[in-house]
Amino acid sequence: MTGQRITARAAACAAVVVLTVTSGAVAHADDDIESLPAREIADRSRDALLDTRSLHLHSEGDMGEGRSPMTVDLTLDQDGNCVGGIDLGKDEGSVEIVKRGDVVWLKPDSNFWKNQVPVGGTTFEAILAGRYMKGESSDPRLRTVVQVCDLDTFHELLADNADAPGGTLTKGTGTTVDGVRAVPVTRTGDDQELTLYVASEGKPYPVRITVRGNGADAAVDFSGFDKPVPTATPPAEDTVDVSALLGKSPAPV
Repeated sequence: MTGQRITARAAACAAVVVLTVTSGAVAHADDDIESLPAREIADRSRDALLDTRSLHLHSEGDMGEGRSPMTVDLTLDQDGNCVGGIDLGKDEGSVEIVKRGDVVWLKPDSNFWKNQVPVGGTTFEAILAGRYMKGESSDPRLRTVVQVCDLDTFHELLADNADAPGGTLTKGTGTTVDGVRAVPVTRTGDDQELTLYVASEGKPYPVRITVRGNGADAAVDFSGFDKPVPTATPPAEDTVDVSALLGKSPAPV
């Protein structure tokens, strides 16, 4: 479905923002993070993110490139478990997502069916009647959702883009982000300014990234590092099998 491809792109935006700030990782001694050069701080942050087994990601705003402002809120882990949702903004629709093991549950709202699935969307909505679509992660129609819900997808993006150009990096004055002491590192270039806020106490996790300019105005927050993804899943009476809803012959998305 078209909407599934949109949700995948929305979540992937958050990972792309990380890539544009960080570069290849380098091992360092346990120095005071705030005393390090900007590049070393960014490298350490990338290392810490690659080492996480789970995290909570919240992205909000306009990522530019003609995209509408949207919100992505996901808790996900390396085992492919995921809970959260994506709001496409401007009344374009939203989707609740739950993935546990090899099973995926999706609950699009009325605006999603109307705007993202213009042919047959209202029929699907009527059949669901407020329930979740349920399917296997191997179903080609759910492939992009499955990829978004796996933290390894973000790790692979980071690893594959380790040598991407880093632009000009500068270190700012230490500050506090949602109660966490952090040091900002700003990358400027291509008419954009991206600021990475790295925790200066404990592991140097990225706690926030902001992107401004060239049509973008957004922030990505990271938290809940290595905390388990909630295990609750929708009860059977609140679900409809995706094959019953969309038909028996899956078409790749």
